[in-house]
Amino acid sequence: MNKNPINKIAVIGAGSWGTAIAMTLSKKGLRTVLWGHNESHIQTLQKDRENKKYLNGFPFPDSLKLEVDLKEAATGADVVCMVIPSHVYRSIFRKLVPYLKTGSYVVSAVKGIENKSLMTMTQVMRDTLGSALTAKNLVLSVLSGPSFAQEVVMDLPTLITIGCDELHQAQHLQNVFCTERFRVYAAEDMIGIEISAALKNVVAIATGICDGLQFGLNSRAALITRGLAEITRMGVAMGANPATFSGLSGLGDLILTCTGDLSRNRNVGLKLGEGQNLPHILDSMEMVAEGVKTTESAQKLALQLQVEMPILEQVYKILYQDKQCSAAVTDLLTRELKPE
Repeated sequence: MNKNPINKIAVIGAGSWGTAIAMTLSKKGLRTVLWGHNESHIQTLQKDRENKKYLNGFPFPDSLKLEVDLKEAATGADVVCMVIPSHVYRSIFRKLVPYLKTGSYVVSAVKGIENKSLMTMTQVMRDTLGSALTAKNLVLSVLSGPSFAQEVVMDLPTLITIGCDELHQAQHLQNVFCTERFRVYAAEDMIGIEISAALKNVVAIATGICDGLQFGLNSRAALITRGLAEITRMGVAMGANPATFSGLSGLGDLILTCTGDLSRNRNVGLKLGEGQNLPHILDSMEMVAEGVKTTESAQKLALQLQVEMPILEQVYKILYQDKQCSAAVTDLLTRELKPE
């Protein structure tokens, strides 16, 4: 049942969220290694003992180990937590596979859909692993919910969801990740959690555009509500449980990302609504706004599944076809009237 004691955890990805997860686990007393692909960045983290680039002012626990060697980081880990941007997820996970310990848990904490394959991150892992998934008795999982990294390292109360194929597996990980200020709920709807996590970033861009255009709180509330309807439609079409979308990984994360000042995707939308162009916005950002790439893959997926997603469609046209934000709003509001 994969309930062996947890002796080592490897967090793969030294951005803000990976750092926050590693610090949380390390402060709990778990032996934790944080890996990053950029050797100079890791050397800086080792010297400073904090991630000044992404989480300035929050010192690492003394026990947290930094590592640039992937084999060294992953070998012997009972839990491997993937916190890598979706566009490089497959390539890094492929390098990681030979070092995965038999019977270990592999957790995705990434919110995106792969552009070429249109797969979620756990689907990418299954595809990459092939027969090794069963041969190594691995358990795949997804961690998601309303959780800005900065608030997590500030030790502010945060609630999040962890999902596996089977509930008892999620409950085991629930105990691993849970602290007094980081409460974890267990679930068994991985596809629902992942679709919520990915598509809420698209809705956050739309909400940011709305705020940038100064359309007011009525518009924001409507976008969040109708955005949730779109996310639910796609998730159900992919076999998700509709109840997932009203939970922490669905509505909870959607509200946070659409309204929080720390939301990268909302800030992209804000700047678009204010008239800035996308290349300039992205060049000025230190961290990845996953919603930009997710919009492209989600639009393809919606067409493939024949799911109606008008907000997604308009965000796609703004990002990839240079459509004016005001014209997109007009087109949304003047669609054919229909029952809710």
